[in-house]
Order: sequence, then structure tokens, then C-alpha cells
Amino acid sequence: MTYENILVERPAEGVGLVKLNQRRTFNSLTGPLMDELMSALETMDRDDAIGCLVITGVDRAFAAGADIKEMAGASPVEMMNKAFIARWERLRNIRKPVIAAVSGYALGGGCELALACDMIIASDTAVFGQPEINLGVIPGAGGTQRLARTIGKALTMEMVLNDRRLSAEEAERFGLVNRVAPVDEYLDVAITLAAEIAARAPVAVRLAKDAVNMALETSLSAGLAYERNHFYALFATADQKEGMAAFLDKRKPEWQGK
Repeated sequence: MTYENILVERPAEGVGLVKLNQRRTFNSLTGPLMDELMSALETMDRDDAIGCLVITGVDRAFAAGADIKEMAGASPVEMMNKAFIARWERLRNIRKPVIAAVSGYALGGGCELALACDMIIASDTAVFGQPEINLGVIPGAGGTQRLARTIGKALTMEMVLNDRRLSAEEAERFGLVNRVAPVDEYLDVAITLAAEIAARAPVAVRLAKDAVNMALETSLSAGLAYERNHFYALFATADQKEGMAAFLDKRKPEWQGK
């Protein structure tokens, strides 16, 4: 497909990369940009040659938030009919791991987009925030919920109620990001991580992601049962037989993805 708001690349074996490409507006998350982003991710999710996805912006901004012009005069019904926030829900349905490579501003919807990914690699210039309170609203695409589950209630309250922003170093310290790298290296770090994951057993990777996400949405007992069922199910795959045979034979496994 030809896109107007994003760039799509395959920078390494098994890796699909989507770059937000609205530099003039610091990657403001307009409806058309989000539609293209989700379409690209869903296309890559169906591609057996891709095992892990990366979303990034530009060095100055991952995404500076939603497009306020699209929302300023809207009514509640108009906002519901636009289904703008439903685009973030499409990201939840991506089966393969998604890594956000964040540099510069990740504010409002941009922060929520990063939070909706499975892992975050940040540059040392990254800034995370939920400044919606300054506009008379609150985060609406998961900011209050995912932040609280990641960094705890107190810090989330400060970010949401008083526009507290986190530097890259703080985000790493509070467990919001996996690691921080120099601005000229962060994308390469994310791509390397994605390539390493893409080289793992594909079915096991998808079920592992699903099981970890379930831990945030259910009780411990229900989560343990969910994990156990996925564990047993993998013994029906060719990759489980290959992986254990390769371990016993002291050789590198050759995954089939089935």
C-alpha cells in the first residue's frame, strides 16, 4: 500500500518497522495517520515473514498527542461516532509483539500509543506525559489505566492531575521503559531487540505475549490457569518438538511457526 502519513520498512530479518511521518505537526495523531498506522500493523501481523513490529517517530517527537483541531468543537456523540479511541483498541488485537521506539515528546495520545505497545525503548531525550488536564479533559485512550498498572497510583495521579512529565531516565527507573539509549542509537536498539524476538518460536512468542497481557486483566488464580492452558497447548506444536529436540542435540532449532 501507499501511505501518506507513515513510512513502512523491513530493517532486519523478521522485523516490520512503521515510522510516523508528520514532522510538521510533531506526529500529531490525526484520524488518517492512526488509520494508516493500524492498517500497516495489521498487514504485518498477517505476514508470516515478520515476527516482531516496531513503531517509531522522529528524533524530536514520537508523537506529541492527538489532533486538538479534530476534537475542539466536538460533542460526546460526535466523539463516539468518530470512534477515534477505538483505533488504540485495534493495537491490542495485534498478536505479534510491538515495540515502541520513543524519542523526544510522547505526550497525551502519543504516550498512550507507546503504553499500548508491549515494550518501549527510549532515547535519552524522551519525555512522557499526559497533559490532557490542561485542556479540560482526561486521557481517553488508556493513559489512566495503563500508567497506573505500570508505575503505580501515586505517580499516575501526579502525571494525570498535574501534568508531571517523566524524563527517559525517570521512565526507566519507574519501569515504564525497558531501556534508554543515546538518541542516535535508540532505534537500532529497538530493531535489534525486535530481530532477537522474531528469531524465537513464533507460536510460543504469540502465546507468551497473550499470557503476560492477561496478567494485567485478571486475578492470579485465573491468570495461572490461563498460562497453564497455553503451556499445555504448545505441546501440540511442531516448534515445541523441534525446540526440545534441538536442546537435547545441542544444536540451534529451526522454527516452522506451527
